[in-house]
Amino acid sequence: MVRINGNDVHCDGKKVIDYINEAGYDKTKIAIELNEDILPKAEYETTVLKDGDVVEVVSFVGGG
Repeated sequence: MVRINGNDVHCDGKKVIDYINEAGYDKTKIAIELNEDILPKAEYETTVLKDGDVVEVVSFVGGG
């Protein structure tokens, strides 16, 4: 089980990019924190989520 934005999600064994796409996020408008470290966008396609991981998905919102 992976905790994503405070919710337990069954996605261990899945690549970060696959979760992002399935959840409907635009990878150009988000940042991913994995276990309290920012995950570089270049690593989204190679990083596999593991049981016990904690992920925060932060969306950027424009305004002013």
